[in-house]
Amino acid sequence: MNGELGILALAASLGFLHTLGGPDHYLPFIAMSRARGWSVFKTGWITLLCGIGHVGSSAVIGVIGLSVGFGISMMHWIEGLRGNLAAWLLILFGAAYTMWGYFRARSGKLHRHIHVHQGGIVHEHEHSHANDHDHVHSRNITPWVLFTIFVLGPCESLIPLMMYPAASNNSAGILEVVMVFSLVTILTMITVVVLASYGLRFVRLGRLDKHTHTLAGLMILLC
Repeated sequence: MNGELGILALAASLGFLHTLGGPDHYLPFIAMSRARGWSVFKTGWITLLCGIGHVGSSAVIGVIGLSVGFGISMMHWIEGLRGNLAAWLLILFGAAYTMWGYFRARSGKLHRHIHVHQGGIVHEHEHSHANDHDHVHSRNITPWVLFTIFVLGPCESLIPLMMYPAASNNSAGILEVVMVFSLVTILTMITVVVLASYGLRFVRLGRLDKHTHTLAGLMILLC
C-alpha cells in the first residue's frame, strides 16, 4: 500500500515539475493568446485540449508498448523520435509565425489618401491594410497546429512511471498512475497559462503592440 501511494505521489510530483520546468508547455499558449486576442476562457479550453492530446498520446503508446512487451529502451526510442519531431515542428511553426508577424507589421503602416469630392471639398485620411488579409480561417488554424504539435510531443516521465505497476501486472495501478500524472500535468498547464494570459491583459507594449505576432513567434521559436 505504501508503495502504491509512493508511486502516485511521485507521479504527481513529476507531472508538476516536468510541466513547470518545460516552458514549451505554456509559453506557446500565452504568446498566442496575447497575439490573437483570445479570451481567457478560449485560451483555457485550447490549453486543456492540447494537454489531453499531450499526455494521452504518451499513455496510449505506453499501454500498447507494455501490451506487446516492449522494453524501456524501445519505449524511450519511440518517445525520443516523437520528441524530435515535435521540437522541429515547434521550431518551424515559430519561425514561420515570426516571419508572418514581421511582414504583417510592416504592411500595417498607415497610408495617406487624399479625396476630392463634389464642390471642391478636399480631405485626407489614413488607414492600415494590416487586417485586410487576416481572414477567419487564418485565425482558426493556429489551435489545430498547436494541438498537432502537442499530440506528437512526448511526456518523457510518464512511461517509466507506468513500468512500476506493470512489473506486477497491476492494471489498476497503471491507470491510477496515468490519471494522476495527466491530471496534475494538465491542471498545471491551465493554471500557468490562464494566470499569465490574464495578467498580460494589463501590460501595454506601446509601439511594440503592432509586433505582437512577431514577438509571439519568437517566443515559440525560442521554446
